[in-house]
Amino acid sequence: MDELERRWAALAGTSPEAARLGADLLRRWNEPHRHYHDATHLAAVLDAVDQLGRPVRPFDPVRLAAWFHDAVYDGEPGTDERASADLAGAELPALDVSGDVVEEVRRLVLLTASHDPEPGDVDGAVLCDADLAVLGGSPDQYAAYAAAVRQDYAHVPDDAFAAGRAAVLERLLAADPLFHTDTGRRRWQDTARHNMSTELTLLRAGQ
Repeated sequence: MDELERRWAALAGTSPEAARLGADLLRRWNEPHRHYHDATHLAAVLDAVDQLGRPVRPFDPVRLAAWFHDAVYDGEPGTDERASADLAGAELPALDVSGDVVEEVRRLVLLTASHDPEPGDVDGAVLCDADLAVLGGSPDQYAAYAAAVRQDYAHVPDDAFAAGRAAVLERLLAADPLFHTDTGRRRWQDTARHNMSTELTLLRAGQ
């Protein structure tokens, strides 16, 4: 059993249905067209949830949402999140997850389209910060992330990608706060703003 399989079993149990769903999710995360939104990203988000102090417990909605948040990934922002939320809604009841948890997972998955939780939304803050933690990596880590994102959108012409990517970066740079937990702000916010500003400058210079 590899590390992600172990983490899924700790979260969802070891029933045949849990094993089937875990295998299906890992198959999705390992699809060949993924470069950034792949199993490495899933592991990084789960690691960041741990760093943010989220207790590990069965059927934790934040960790379930992490597993589902990019389970459907076709490079169509908004549409992918809705399809991923629908997948969670269709699959989780087979694990005897309560209806309240299923709806919370769906809500959290949809929230990753905007990364803008309401004040007091603790679950939303943790998941959004974990999903964006990559922005606060070292320069080399951030460069690898940006290159992988470009590969994910290889079907988009350079000019269109640069315009769309610049819009995403401008939106994130305008977010105040960018990270919604105290730990996220302390660990990642300043570095993330520097990394994104540098990428935006390069995009505008046509590099």
